[in-house]
Amino acid sequence: MAEQPTILKPEEIESESFRIIDSEIGPHQFDDAQWPVVRRVIHTTADFELAEQLHFSWGAIEKALTALRGGAKILCDTNMVLSGVNKARLAKLGGSVACHVADPQVAAEAKEAGLTRSTFALRKGVEEGCSIFLIGNAPTALFELLRLVEAGEVQPDLIVGVPVGFVGAAESKAALLATDLPYIAIEGRKGGSAIAAAILNALMIQAEG
Repeated sequence: MAEQPTILKPEEIESESFRIIDSEIGPHQFDDAQWPVVRRVIHTTADFELAEQLHFSWGAIEKALTALRGGAKILCDTNMVLSGVNKARLAKLGGSVACHVADPQVAAEAKEAGLTRSTFALRKGVEEGCSIFLIGNAPTALFELLRLVEAGEVQPDLIVGVPVGFVGAAESKAALLATDLPYIAIEGRKGGSAIAAAILNALMIQAEG
């Protein structure tokens, strides 16, 4: 029979997990605003390599916190990302979050155009005034967002660019990393829904003060 953990309270488990992460990482290059985000990502994934692959554009966290405190509208590329967002914390900040990938209209438009639903879901979020974008699965959504930025149709307060996978994921993130937009991104193939949500949740903790 497997040995039971000696720490059973959820808050104590999290605290001990963070202590272990801090001790194993040791000295690092992240500042006081970045490190809680990195630590939350490692806590979510148990993947210490992400500390080397996670990148922050200059001023991205400060701009994101300002937007969150102002009640930002947030768009998720999948319902998996949406489900991981702490809705109670977001409500306290006066913000809102949505995902349109399952909308019937989005599906119909995507089928007619022969493009992904993620592309049209992203467009709908932009039309609704979203300024923070959580992209954890769909490289096509990230490519479309960058296209709309280039076209002057949206000025994001933050792009969380962490789509996971083998087709377009690394390329879409490389395109994001080459910009001067406010972003938090993971280079390469790694990423995913849990990471995208974890990054926002970590930022909301900071936004609450």
